[in-house]
Amino acid sequence: MKRHYMPVTADVPGVSEGQRALIRKVIRTALAAERVDFPCEVDVRVTNDDTIHQINREMRQVDRATDVLSFPMFDLTPGELPDPEMDADPGTGLVPLGDMVISWEHVAAQAKEYGHSNRRELAYLVVHSVLHLLGYDHLDEGVEKARMRAREEAILAELGITR
Repeated sequence: MKRHYMPVTADVPGVSEGQRALIRKVIRTALAAERVDFPCEVDVRVTNDDTIHQINREMRQVDRATDVLSFPMFDLTPGELPDPEMDADPGTGLVPLGDMVISWEHVAAQAKEYGHSNRRELAYLVVHSVLHLLGYDHLDEGVEKARMRAREEAILAELGITR
């Protein structure tokens, strides 16, 4: 069986191979926790506030920097998965789940703000983005947000990454 493909590109200095490996490990763990048992692709870009601001403005018409952006390939609901038979790229055999863009500056600033490590903040943002790629949302302050937060914390606990 093919493995997941998770290219991590960084256009900012300071993103180590260990941090790229953490991103991949978090993605694998989140996918397994959500029962994604077929080969898929998640593309990750680590960038700065200026670039994520530009992407946010162009793609979402939101004129500000943010911590993470998620661009799902499919319009899913939580618990629903793409069909690997129908949705896999015929050339690679991988199901393209989507893209995530992370602001490296926001990782550091939010880790400091919330009083935890950059590692924990990076892992949180990656889990958060994977869940968005799989149909989770938190736009309301009710059940959907609570369900997403519970899944985030469960996956981070599985990784041994706590507050």
